[in-house]
Amino acid sequence: MFIPNLLSTESGSESIVRARIVIVEDEPDLRDAVAEYLGASGYDVATAESAAAARSLVETQSFHLAILDIAMPGEDGLSLGRWLRSKLPIGIIYATAAGTALDRIVGLELGADDYIVKPYELREVLARVRCVLRRVPQPQELHDKKAGTDRRSVAFGPFQADLDGRLVTGANGAVIDMAKSEFDVLEIFLTRANRLLTRAAISEAIGFTEDPESSRAVDIRIMRLRKKIETDPANPKFLRTVRGEGYIFSLPTGDGN
Repeated sequence: MFIPNLLSTESGSESIVRARIVIVEDEPDLRDAVAEYLGASGYDVATAESAAAARSLVETQSFHLAILDIAMPGEDGLSLGRWLRSKLPIGIIYATAAGTALDRIVGLELGADDYIVKPYELREVLARVRCVLRRVPQPQELHDKKAGTDRRSVAFGPFQADLDGRLVTGANGAVIDMAKSEFDVLEIFLTRANRLLTRAAISEAIGFTEDPESSRAVDIRIMRLRKKIETDPANPKFLRTVRGEGYIFSLPTGDGN
């Protein structure tokens, strides 16, 4: 599977492929406007009017990020997002109509990296795209472990987190399947271990605005993360709740590298 670099530059004979985005939206005017704006901002953009069309694109192309309308005729964006995640290490932003908080919560539970609410400003779309793409690992980050030099890593229990490669392994080196949004939260805690973090602080570190829905998004990510790193998620050993204040990641002294 081909995963190109994220930046678009040319230096002498060296060329780096730009980040590639697919927009799946059944409203043609909106789809074209977003595509034109992101294209003018330096991204390679493909569009699809339906989930079926998007599936056809992914059979022949690879993408770093997908912007998916949730409410589309036929297969909806949530179903398409699940399928995309099974095929690609891809960032996902869901687009949802104003007032449909349930869709946003379901999307976050399914591993979305962010969401935007219609009608939205194109500048907001660009800001959210940039934020998500900063969290998409570049290919050299996934393979630099072979070099083994100057890499940030943290051990906790049977787990080893490679913060630069954005990879978590468990017992016997088994890779822990983790969405980018889940790793973002884990990295925040591992780099601030044994410190109380409020929901507001976590939201700010992720790039969310502080509001009730952002707090809910933080809680959902922590719930998913606990299921992957805690033996008993209901009684966590590492990622503990401090009632009424926030969360703290307990890391015994000497576990960090």
